[in-house]
Amino acid sequence: MATHSVYIGLGSNLAGPEEQVQLAFKALDALPKTAVIQCSQLYASKPQGPQDQPDFVNAVCLIETELEPLMLLDALQAIEQSQGRVKIRRWGERNIDLDILLFDEAVISSERLTVPHPQIAHRDFVLLPLAEISAGLLIPNLGCVDDLISQLDTTYVKPWQAT
Repeated sequence: MATHSVYIGLGSNLAGPEEQVQLAFKALDALPKTAVIQCSQLYASKPQGPQDQPDFVNAVCLIETELEPLMLLDALQAIEQSQGRVKIRRWGERNIDLDILLFDEAVISSERLTVPHPQIAHRDFVLLPLAEISAGLLIPNLGCVDDLISQLDTTYVKPWQAT
């Protein structure tokens, strides 16, 4: 089986967000035929959606896996469920959110999965940790992560400070 390089975006703003992200790192590393290769530091960010919710803790990690895209998506959704994710509203609060950002250099467009992630170029909480672990990374059809960061109007992301 082929080994794939996949970037995963992680976010949480409920139930101990820092711990939720750390639990998710461990759960990713425990997936069959999968290993976490590198993780960004944790970042604090303002919510993208409704502002009447807590700030998020975000990170990005690089994994290597033999799982195919939809099998990996199913595994990520199982991790979210095991950590108590309940979707209350679009872009709302959550225990954990796991997104496939990039899967090798693939461009995937299906009912269940779009890669690169459709909002990747506009999300500072994804681009900054992505650049931290892979400066100069090329995102298919979008360009270099560093160039995308320079095109952001503003950023509300800062390194996470545990309280």
